[in-house]
Amino acid sequence: MCFRIIVMEEEKYIVRYLVIRFSSIGDIVLTTPVVRCLKQQVENAEVHFLTKPANAGILEPNPYIDEVHVLKDTYAETIDELREIPFDYVIDLQKNLRSKRIINKLKILDFSFPKLNWKKWLATSFLKINRLPDIHIVDRYLTATRLFDVHNDGKGLDYFIPEAEEVDTKSAFGLEPGTYAAYAIGGQHTTKRMPKKLISKLCGKVNAFVVLLGGNSDVEAAEYICAENENCINLCGMFSLSQSASVVRQAKFVITHDTGLMHIAAAFKKDIVSIWGNTIPQFGMTPYMAGETSRIFEVKDLRCRPCSKLGYEKCPRGHFRCMTEQNIDEIVEYCNSMYT
Repeated sequence: MCFRIIVMEEEKYIVRYLVIRFSSIGDIVLTTPVVRCLKQQVENAEVHFLTKPANAGILEPNPYIDEVHVLKDTYAETIDELREIPFDYVIDLQKNLRSKRIINKLKILDFSFPKLNWKKWLATSFLKINRLPDIHIVDRYLTATRLFDVHNDGKGLDYFIPEAEEVDTKSAFGLEPGTYAAYAIGGQHTTKRMPKKLISKLCGKVNAFVVLLGGNSDVEAAEYICAENENCINLCGMFSLSQSASVVRQAKFVITHDTGLMHIAAAFKKDIVSIWGNTIPQFGMTPYMAGETSRIFEVKDLRCRPCSKLGYEKCPRGHFRCMTEQNIDEIVEYCNSMYT
């Protein structure tokens, strides 16, 4: 008599994570090491991401994310969609009332990170007491994954440009890759941006073509700068975020304020000249693992700085010394050294 032995393959258990970060562009780019490390280091991990609709395009090309979810018109709609998926854990990288409300409704075990709000308040208050730890936000984000034996793989940030969004710089604005500097002149708040007259002065002394990048709100400033300097090219308001990222990736180096394109440039390991106004690098948001010759420029020892962890539409003191006293000649000298 013959017997047939049937060996049943053990079904793999999928571990489903929901990562939450609603905004902003830079903050979302800074979460990408968490996403990548979860996907690559946890066996059978499935990674989902919840964000605002406007930021979904940043995440959808990411191969380490299995599905992107966006906030609906109401919390009830958002919760209904998320409940259809058997999540095991939530990684809360937003850590505010909105994210906590969603977690409470899902009733799933969640993990978060030290947000340091109290220490940031001390640093920005009239006391100006700096108790901020010397740890980057990326490494603080990664503390939310410690229980899963996830470690920092040392590969930095990710930003994936869809093929259709790649820019042919020669045909778009007449310059070959690597022959120009990209300057991200924007910033979510005015106190993070140098005044246009100082940007113009800086650009006019750089020994290279300078491509200006920003949104529709930066067009007027870019037009002023280009009118003053023949070596400047205005692309503000003309390209999508990923197209701007493509221009950044192909630049010789990048000049930028504390803004989203700074972190995108860091994802490409670009050499970055970052100019800081009312915010300070000690908040842990510096260009993460950027090019080796990257450098930070700031006006130190101002009694009023930092005045906010985010920024304002105008200087609360009225003088805006954190930007108007930037050493433009020193910045220019460093930029020009990139070409020698």
